[in-house]
Amino acid sequence: MIEPRPGKRSFSLPSTMESVGEIEAAADKLAEDAGIDEEERFRITMAVREAAVNAVLHGNDYDPAKQVTASFENNGKSLVFTVADQGKGVDWEHLPDPLAPENLLRGTGRGIFLIRSFMDEVHFRQLEPGTELTLVKHLVPAQKIT
Repeated sequence: MIEPRPGKRSFSLPSTMESVGEIEAAADKLAEDAGIDEEERFRITMAVREAAVNAVLHGNDYDPAKQVTASFENNGKSLVFTVADQGKGVDWEHLPDPLAPENLLRGTGRGIFLIRSFMDEVHFRQLEPGTELTLVKHLVPAQKIT
């Protein structure tokens, strides 16, 4: 496992799909630098991308005047990704189940499900204004076979 770099990488970007791409690329780089294998990196990057898309599309309603903030950190035990928007907020405790039969054909609602499936921890925090989503992927040292 690669030692963590000191400090966090934080940035604010306008609510555009180009910004989503920048956030996704930065997440992939952090996971790569941490020595995460390609398959797991894909899952991490997909989860962070979904968080960024939700911030741009649902949180900030594609308003480029509103910012998406992101911070990424390898603290040696976990990769921690935080994405926040400046929108009206979301009631994350009452999101529809994307696997329920009535929701299977809906075009939205799968992002949070994917995020929760791919990450070890997911935390929501209501801001004034906006929503902050923190995604955590634990770095597990290789198990010794005895």
